[in-house]
Amino acid sequence: MILTLDDTTSAGINAQLIQARRNQGVASGLVFTMIVVADTWDFDRVLRACVDAGREHPSRIIVIATRTETETGLDATIRMGEDVPGEVITLLFRGELAQHRRSTLVPLLLPDSPIVVWWPGIAPARPGSDPIGELGTRRITDAMGAPDPQQALRERAASHSVGDTDLTWTRLTRWRALLVTALDQYPATVRSVTLSGNRDNAPATLLAAWLANRLAVPVEQLASDGPGITGVVMHTDAGDIAITRTDGALAQFTAPGLPCRTVALRRRDINDLLTEELRRLDTDEVFEATMETLSERYRREGEGA
Repeated sequence: MILTLDDTTSAGINAQLIQARRNQGVASGLVFTMIVVADTWDFDRVLRACVDAGREHPSRIIVIATRTETETGLDATIRMGEDVPGEVITLLFRGELAQHRRSTLVPLLLPDSPIVVWWPGIAPARPGSDPIGELGTRRITDAMGAPDPQQALRERAASHSVGDTDLTWTRLTRWRALLVTALDQYPATVRSVTLSGNRDNAPATLLAAWLANRLAVPVEQLASDGPGITGVVMHTDAGDIAITRTDGALAQFTAPGLPCRTVALRRRDINDLLTEELRRLDTDEVFEATMETLSERYRREGEGA
């Protein structure tokens, strides 16, 4: 079921939600509210990702976009029913009302449940201090959605607060799992690490910070033709333990005295990343420590400039 409301208010939207539940059956099991601050040009892609994520995490999803060049008003669409897990509300703020998005959103939040805020594209430099970000118990950004991912990652490290995370970190889940497994299968003392990836690749920078934090060894970053991260080589006294990937899908694992093995290491789309990130709404202590390491690295670089 799709309901379209033109030039409406929070009260009008809530009234339609109540009526829709009466007609469709009461929505139950909604585990959180997710607010998505989207760009109008990226609206459809973001909406698809939200619906996909909602199939695993039934929730109230509020996707908001703004058009400041038009007359003031609020247009809304409500999606409920068999084709939509939970409730999906899209809001288009027009004109000066865009300056009052927070006050419009508050009455639409599910009571006594977590609130997740996601910026798929450009995010505020300090998400935790943003008027909408302050509503969230969890704030998800994506440095790769910014015009300059490296600068965005630098801002995230400088302004990081409890509850913040970034999909750049989620992109690294399988890389981190493979590297941990590699050391479990071939335990050795790592002396240094060489990491290769696209020049100015934000996930590569974050992976380097994680390796430096967990292994307490020097990590050198080299530029490659990509796509994305193309290899991690852990140097030990017995030889190199390496995971290399050149096609964005399959990787080769090699270690001294072991046969070369091919493992799946596919680059994932935004739908997969968001679904994974929503599986945990508690604090990720490893991510917190990695961001501290990255912030310290940037501080040292600034002092050396």
